[in-house]
Amino acid sequence: MAQTEFGVSVFLKLFWFFRQEWRRYGIAVAALIGVGLVTMVPPWLVGVIVDLISNEQLTEALLWRYLGLMIAAAAVAYVLRVVWRIALFGASYKLANQLRQSVFEHLTRQAPGFFQRLKTGDLMARSTNDIQAVEMTAGEAVLALFDGAFTGIIVLIVMTVFISWPLTLLALIPWPIVGFFMWRFGNELHASFRDAQARFSDLNDDVQESISALRLTRAFGREEVEEQQFNQIATAANRANQAVAKTDSKYDPVIQLGVGFSFLLSVAGGAWFIHQGELTVGQLLSFTLYLGYMIWPMFAVGWLLNMVERGSAAYARIEQLLNMQPEIADTGTVTERLQPSLEISVPAFAYADGTQALENIHLALPAGQLLGIVGPVGAGKTTLLNLLLRSEEAEGVDIRIGGHSVQALTLHNLRAHIATVPQNAFLFSATIAENIALAKPDATQAEIEAVAKVAQVHDDILRFAKGYQTEVGERGVTLSGGQKQRISIARALLLDAPILILDDALSAVDVRTEQQILTHLSRARAGKTTLIVCHRLSAVENADHIIVLDKGRLLESGTHPQLLKTAGWYRQTYDYQQLEQAVEEGR
Repeated sequence: MAQTEFGVSVFLKLFWFFRQEWRRYGIAVAALIGVGLVTMVPPWLVGVIVDLISNEQLTEALLWRYLGLMIAAAAVAYVLRVVWRIALFGASYKLANQLRQSVFEHLTRQAPGFFQRLKTGDLMARSTNDIQAVEMTAGEAVLALFDGAFTGIIVLIVMTVFISWPLTLLALIPWPIVGFFMWRFGNELHASFRDAQARFSDLNDDVQESISALRLTRAFGREEVEEQQFNQIATAANRANQAVAKTDSKYDPVIQLGVGFSFLLSVAGGAWFIHQGELTVGQLLSFTLYLGYMIWPMFAVGWLLNMVERGSAAYARIEQLLNMQPEIADTGTVTERLQPSLEISVPAFAYADGTQALENIHLALPAGQLLGIVGPVGAGKTTLLNLLLRSEEAEGVDIRIGGHSVQALTLHNLRAHIATVPQNAFLFSATIAENIALAKPDATQAEIEAVAKVAQVHDDILRFAKGYQTEVGERGVTLSGGQKQRISIARALLLDAPILILDDALSAVDVRTEQQILTHLSRARAGKTTLIVCHRLSAVENADHIIVLDKGRLLESGTHPQLLKTAGWYRQTYDYQQLEQAVEEGR
């Protein structure tokens, strides 16, 4: 019983939307009521015509008058049906759009740890199938509730008051039994649909991972293993959906049996009442026609319970997602553009699992300078960037831009101040021009080409048959790693942010191209701050300041010439890389 009550409560949870769109729903309900009233006319007129024929009182004029009334009723019902469809389904589509926007905005505010806890497939399922189920609840379920209930009430009133109340009671005998099974099937459907949505999430996630790792799967010859894993997940999803279909399939037979038994009782009882002189043939015909109208309310009850249970399970999953508060609160108030000076003070930072990541990091960088951040793998470079970007935060950590704490800036303003180019460049399934203009869709072709030239990718693009209009394919699979990185750099440059972060974004290009990019970059970003995180030290030779991190601590600090004078990690790594380059060039 608790599950049924929970299912019905989805209407209460959506009350905020019903109140917001009260005009649309008001028009829809009024039109549905109008349809219900108008459709009561034809069966009544058919009964009158039959009785007039039986009594030999039907004239041609009366026949045309009644036929005209039935045609007029049909025309009015047609217009009202168009009205309620536009109003009702238009409102439900708007709800789906609002929920998708809310989910998307909610996801953009989440920290990286959120996406590590929830799988991509599950998030996709909540954003698609679950929202679609709620959309049906706000549309077709409301239709079933109001149209089915109102039609049923009107038909019962007409049958009871204007034809025969004893015959009506006789026809209603099967209905309590049907209602019991509807309640029982609703409970079963709620549990099975919730499980089916969870299995759909698993299937979605496995497909997404399999497609993303397709090259790796082939490289390691894991096709059979992946296929077996997919078959297992698909089989579980199939079983869950079969359970839903099994429960769903029980509705119609029960309703049909109930309606069929009602017809049997009506015809048998009606014949007896005619024999007793308490009912006319025309009235019995009208009664059976009205009873036929009761088929829709009976189906509507089953349809309503079906969609409400689906909608309640789906809305619970959406609510669970939206109630996950972002770990990084957007409490800042600073919205103006600031000078790109940086002050970093990290006494200590550890992740939630207790892993110590940074310790005793203190740094001040004037606006317009280039900072190199280097160090071995696991040194804490990415963690330091995450603190600057507010992907991570902790008490005691103080990072300032233009003298303002990053917590004081709104998240939107903070992101507007910083453009990041990650090592693993992500490109969308669009043209090269559209990918470069991602953060500035209104950019002109001249602006796009200008930043492409700075990123040293302009000539590569022109070699393609369609140039900047070349479709790069999903995740940029038609491009080399170096081309993707340079297009990502061009995209960040077009944003013209005060602070630019290159997170090992030059790893896939050769040293010569790297130096050309850095030379053009220094000219194009005069007066702006740039941070370069890299493993190849040639990328930071001309940096204004370089810091070396190791195991979360500041190991060395200074300019390139200063660090070469020491015998520390920087000098050792630089000598090794110079030797490695000489070997590669055959010197």
